[in-house]
Amino acid sequence: MTLKKPSLIVQIFLGMFFGIIVGYFWKDFAPQLHLLSDIFMRLIKMIIAPLVFSVLVVGVAKVGDFKSVGRIGLKTILYFTAAAIISLLLGLMIVNFAAPGKTMHLELPATTAETGIEAAKSFDAKNFIEHVIPASIVEVMAKNEILPIVIFALFFGVACASIGNKGKVVVEFFDSVSHIMFKVTNYVMAFAPFGVFGALAAVVAKQGLGVLAGYVYLIGTFYLGLILFVFVILFLICFFMKIKFFQLLGYIKEPILLAFSTASSEAAMPKTIESLERFGCGNRIISFVLPLGYSFNLDGSMMYMTFATVFIAQAYGIEMTTGDQITMLLILLITSKGMAGIPRASLVVIAGMLDHFHIPVAGLLLLLGIDQILDMGRSATNVVGNAVATAVISKWEGELGPPRSDNIDKVRLD
Repeated sequence: MTLKKPSLIVQIFLGMFFGIIVGYFWKDFAPQLHLLSDIFMRLIKMIIAPLVFSVLVVGVAKVGDFKSVGRIGLKTILYFTAAAIISLLLGLMIVNFAAPGKTMHLELPATTAETGIEAAKSFDAKNFIEHVIPASIVEVMAKNEILPIVIFALFFGVACASIGNKGKVVVEFFDSVSHIMFKVTNYVMAFAPFGVFGALAAVVAKQGLGVLAGYVYLIGTFYLGLILFVFVILFLICFFMKIKFFQLLGYIKEPILLAFSTASSEAAMPKTIESLERFGCGNRIISFVLPLGYSFNLDGSMMYMTFATVFIAQAYGIEMTTGDQITMLLILLITSKGMAGIPRASLVVIAGMLDHFHIPVAGLLLLLGIDQILDMGRSATNVVGNAVATAVISKWEGELGPPRSDNIDKVRLD
């Protein structure tokens, strides 16, 4: 009798469990295990650019023309903007109601202390355009900058569709490439439990579990906000759109857990594409909406920006008026869109907000110790938010079909 291999989600849970155990009991050895996480994240980064480009070219070519692309794009941006406003507002409501900065009485770092994080500059249209429109597709693919890849793929896919049979050959080529990249993704995912194990072992060894005790109120408050966003806001959106929310969560449980355990929504992107195809979302919608979502629809990160800024202001006894908070919300609505691909983007944007409202940027030191824990929650929320966005746009376009087989290769080939 042969034992059945445990599912990926069980393997990831085991990786998390043993990572915590090893990190707690073998503090000298565990930090070296971060190498496993580095290997996994590099493998993920290796496949993202070719996967996004090939899937998006095929999806856009199926859309056919800029008019159709524009219609889907407009619906997508409208949804992303609404979701961003809601997540920013919810972050403000939670932090004002719970007031963790006033309640916790933390020891404040000196206002001159260095954080190692450079504040984001004010919104600059020139820099934003330079970030969005690639000067070289090879360069942005080498750097894994998703948004410029999306822009080039839009033009390339529409051009393929517009030249008829000659373009059809190219589209079929990239369709084959996308199949190959999904197979490569399956190979890479086999290493995911080891990456999760290494990441958590290193974090627990470095920061210890004791850091949770001092910040339990802050962590609990923020996670409450994330839970409300996912199980109230996103649930209601799905309810009104007649989308089976809990069934969708069932299909994306692996990418959610992957994002949570690695604190990276990027790590979950390839698996999210597969899961949404199985759920029944239109392939061309997935290939268009999901990559854009990784630049414009990071709901958990958006909530964190308003939450963290007001929290630090509270800790220093600085009162942010309603007008200040509305101004912050509007600024974040714009500036956060240009932050895709920047390491620790949330903290960079928060540093910019603190500087803008004359709040000590050193206050970020209050969050750095637990940022990994908070990032786990917001990364998982980002995955759920983008999955719901894709399902909603699929529904609007009449391309949300019944759930499909779990055999992703069979689905794509059929």
